[in-house]
Amino acid sequence: MSATKKRIVVVDDEEDIVDLIRYNLTKEGFDVVPARNGREALDQLVPAPDLVLLDLMMPVMDGFETCRRLKAQPAMAGIPVVFLTASASEVDEVVGLELGADDYIQKPISPRKLVARVKAVLRRHEHSAAEQGDQPDIIRAGRLEINRSAYTVKIARKETFFPKKEFEILALLAGHAGRVYSREALLNAIWGSDVVVVDRTVDVHIRKIREKLGGEADLIETIKGVGYRFRA
Repeated sequence: MSATKKRIVVVDDEEDIVDLIRYNLTKEGFDVVPARNGREALDQLVPAPDLVLLDLMMPVMDGFETCRRLKAQPAMAGIPVVFLTASASEVDEVVGLELGADDYIQKPISPRKLVARVKAVLRRHEHSAAEQGDQPDIIRAGRLEINRSAYTVKIARKETFFPKKEFEILALLAGHAGRVYSREALLNAIWGSDVVVVDRTVDVHIRKIREKLGGEADLIETIKGVGYRFRA
């Protein structure tokens, strides 16, 4: 962690949970900003936080909708999001991860586990940024233009929205054109080895990326039995 305090927005309508999280994260040196619902959380995003802890079931605006709106803003799309939920539904978890969440923590919350997972997500985020530091901010291939700093993708000069995980997969593949990535390598690079995500999640994201790429979809090649490659 850097000497500068990491700013974390904690979004939950249960005051006792917010107090518990704030106490434990503050003790670890984080600057914690509370919000009672999604709409209030979106007002807390300036200055941009380093991470958002987001409850799923809330009044006014739930976690899914809050995440969608956050990821729809290019300047905010890169902020790590960790969902908090009392639901054990696998469907909720898959939807959350496909929206671009970086992790998923089930209630009741263990303070030690929460702190460890938050630190792991931040480390992963910093590592990913450092890994891409030697790559150009703008990657061009055919009619495709990827701006890694702005989290934007343009196809034939027209901007197309890509949720965070789809953007990160596309940027990773495009930034290493010609290199073959296995599904496991993509899972580890994008979600991290400590988050349980099935291989099919990668295939679903690749399919969605290709749909958005349209006429440029063939830039991403399937290497049968291995994984995926961005055409050099």
